[in-house]
Amino acid sequence: MAVTAPARILLVEDEPDIAQLIRHTLERDGRANVDIVAAGDAAVRAVAATPPDLMILDLNLPGLDGVEVCRLVRARAPTATLPILVLSARTAESDRVSVLELGADDYVTKPFSLRELALRVRALLRRRRAEIADAHTYRSARLVVDFDAVEVLVDGMPVRLSRLEFDLLRCLLENRPRVLSRGRLLDRVWGYDASVQTRTVDVHVGRLRAKLGAAGEQIETVQGFGYRFNE
Repeated sequence: MAVTAPARILLVEDEPDIAQLIRHTLERDGRANVDIVAAGDAAVRAVAATPPDLMILDLNLPGLDGVEVCRLVRARAPTATLPILVLSARTAESDRVSVLELGADDYVTKPFSLRELALRVRALLRRRRAEIADAHTYRSARLVVDFDAVEVLVDGMPVRLSRLEFDLLRCLLENRPRVLSRGRLLDRVWGYDASVQTRTVDVHVGRLRAKLGAAGEQIETVQGFGYRFNE
């Protein structure tokens, strides 16, 4: 059986005690190596030099804050799909929504459960490492999705999606025309059960629709339940 190399995780956290506790939790089973930086500018340099498999990002950082770090990482092609888990003391919905709209994949508020954090990290890493099993393409009048090439065209023009947005689109397409609840989408796309945070699904669906333009109208909201993709 092939041995999977430990995941490389970049932890951006300016509180040393918290950083060391997270490192110990994630490294103790041998499945991850955690590098720690304590400032936003250092995080941007580290990601540019050697992109990790996942970044855990605090928002309240000295100098360049976490929101700007997320924006810069998402704006660069080599790291546009890097999984980003935000870990922050900011609990307002506006903070959560704004950073998810920038492309963060998950948001955990402080104080937090180390066990839950580890589960969410593993879920993001599973999705990152998962290979697309079936080679096929979806085509409609406006939309073309190549699942092998991870490529999306709307009216013949390429559309750049984050890995999470692409996985969300794929899940909706593969289950069309069935309606998928927010909880089911969280389980299948995010990889964990967090029904108390179904707002995460709504934010990402909204962002996906916006990027798909006219083709985004094929994603229907089923009030009180979830979403489905219509032909």
